[in-house]
Amino acid sequence: GCVLVVSVIEQLAQWHNSTVQAAVERLCNYIPGKYQIICHMFCRIDREMNADVVCHSLKLCKQDPGQPLCHLYPPPKVSWISAFFKATDCGRSFELELDSMETFFTGFSSVCAFPLLDNLCEKIKYVIRNKLPFEDFDGDKFSTFPTLRGYHWRGRDCDDKNSTVYPGRRPDNWDVESDSNCNGIWGVDPKDGIPYEEKFCKGAGSQGVVLLGDSAGAHFHIPPEWMTVTQMSAKSFANLPMAFTDELDWPQFSEITGFLNSTIGGWTDSLYLRLHRRNRCNHRDLQNISQNGKMYFPINIVVCLFFSLARNQLLDNPAVVIYATIGNDVCNGNRDTLAHMTTPKEMLSNVVQALRYLDSRLPNSSHVILTGLVDGRFLWDNLHDRYHPLGQLNRDITYSQLYSFLDCLQVSPCSGWLTSNETLRNLTSERALQLSSVLKEIARSEKFASFDVFYMDFPLRQTSEEWHKMGGEPWQLIEPVDGFHPSQIAAALGTSITWQKALHEWPQVLGKENPFNDQIEAIFKDQGGH
Repeated sequence: GCVLVVSVIEQLAQWHNSTVQAAVERLCNYIPGKYQIICHMFCRIDREMNADVVCHSLKLCKQDPGQPLCHLYPPPKVSWISAFFKATDCGRSFELELDSMETFFTGFSSVCAFPLLDNLCEKIKYVIRNKLPFEDFDGDKFSTFPTLRGYHWRGRDCDDKNSTVYPGRRPDNWDVESDSNCNGIWGVDPKDGIPYEEKFCKGAGSQGVVLLGDSAGAHFHIPPEWMTVTQMSAKSFANLPMAFTDELDWPQFSEITGFLNSTIGGWTDSLYLRLHRRNRCNHRDLQNISQNGKMYFPINIVVCLFFSLARNQLLDNPAVVIYATIGNDVCNGNRDTLAHMTTPKEMLSNVVQALRYLDSRLPNSSHVILTGLVDGRFLWDNLHDRYHPLGQLNRDITYSQLYSFLDCLQVSPCSGWLTSNETLRNLTSERALQLSSVLKEIARSEKFASFDVFYMDFPLRQTSEEWHKMGGEPWQLIEPVDGFHPSQIAAALGTSITWQKALHEWPQVLGKENPFNDQIEAIFKDQGGH
């Protein structure tokens, strides 16, 4: 984090031909008020020192005994010790600030010991751990607030004071008096006295979308304009508060549950939007239960589902559930990465256990689609010699250097694929293929009472081919800042490919076209809705 911020400050000074102090003030003016501590932490920096030297001198970076010295930039021409000594004046003055920050964070954690606040602290921990909305006054797992696991992640609640009103439920008495399932359809047609919900949605095969995914499913994204000084302005950071409170994820634009027009490039196309266009009665019936980092250890997936999944087997509509952990089971930041990958035996146990739990929760006539793992060799092959956004100004930081830096720090999102070691990349893809074969066999052999199971390969090759036909380059399918996750373009194209496969091979999963869609739209417009 320090290396990132110092790099941006130094490049701002270079681009605007200003002092470093002026660059710090410029960055602070760009960043929204309460987040300005990020930039105010840095005192006078010598532009001749690179970000690695500065951050080590400030003691925000350190070298553990017996570990290599991790650096993003080439080492200084003078020795590291000399460079640190040169930075010491700033470092000493910064120690006082570090001490005060440490006191602040220690004090913050101890706040939870107060009797009046301990319940609030426990609730916050509970929400983060179980992927539930922070603001959910009726406890139905749906919210009227967008971030903090609110309606960016699952359908927007239309009555947060009534736990029997939420997206995805079957209508209560055909919603004659109120909208019990939040799809916007309720009341009685004065022309014939028939409830609108009964007229338009009875027998329409309404169903929701649920994603059980990893950071790719949550749609992790760090805006490149946050670190590209040639494009940087106050507008660049306008979305920073929302991004932080959504864990740097953008599920509202994602491949499975996206529903808003993308503001991060590309366009939004999702399984939810397509099912919604097919049947307007599906409005708001979506849940994105994904998280950054590895969740799918043998027991954690079931625990997470137990707390996070909002589906009542007796009261709710069926759902299409996408199980898509496209890299988590082979990706980790450990030096001995192969030893920390999920084995085929573990994969079988984990997934079958999760499916058995779903069988006890999902309404009849639901569907589950298991998505195979991606072949992540695509990342190195298309990015390693390109310049990262941090390196574009001076043409000094490639993705290969970034991957090495993260791997040295043991925080690489995927040591097996983000490496110059071709043998390791191949072994990682071999394990991914083995795990995909396990998923394919589960879909072929396992049977469940509440749903049928399908398998599909992750459509990376088809996505790349389609993008090439549109005149695009393969690297544009990868998130530019982390160099790891699918980009917005990849997410949208992936939706189209998945939809076409489903139409041809599993049409029963998509349900039928609702013949009343146009009438529903017309009534919404007449009433000033959308």
